[in-house]
Amino acid sequence: MTKGLKINSLEPVISSNSRVLILGTIPGVESLSKGQYYANERNQFWHIMTSVLNIEFPNDYPRKINILKNHKIALWDVIHVCERVGSLDSNIKYEEPNDIESLLNNFPTIKLIVFNGSKAFKVFKKHIGFKLFSGVDFERLPSTSATPGKNVKTFEEKVEDWSIIKNYIS
Repeated sequence: MTKGLKINSLEPVISSNSRVLILGTIPGVESLSKGQYYANERNQFWHIMTSVLNIEFPNDYPRKINILKNHKIALWDVIHVCERVGSLDSNIKYEEPNDIESLLNNFPTIKLIVFNGSKAFKVFKKHIGFKLFSGVDFERLPSTSATPGKNVKTFEEKVEDWSIIKNYIS
């Protein structure tokens, strides 16, 4: 049996006016090596955000992050540390959650938490739960990963689902 590498999540991307928190599981190998959320060009995240926000994102990562922050969108991961071989969520083992409760206490403007895929939702439910968070809505959205999962949706269907974000940032 192959032992996975112990990996840590990235720091949250958040600002004092953030209203939507997008939670992934934990970044893939390419994202971790670059220190950037959704760095794999095959991941549809930035393309979906382009469609949802009707804004063209630059290639420059710091500028992408500033655009998200200006649109009241924050990024983080459900998992703080885990073992994983490769980048697939299905290979995650021994996960320990991030302290999302403290994050929300420090940023009470968050009104919507969206989960980027089923695994992020399941890990949150297992390790954190929903009872601690009054006044916050939750949505499980289709994964932006390039790797097809069980419930494959078209790009257009994903954009439609992810458009719920617009209801919280205007």
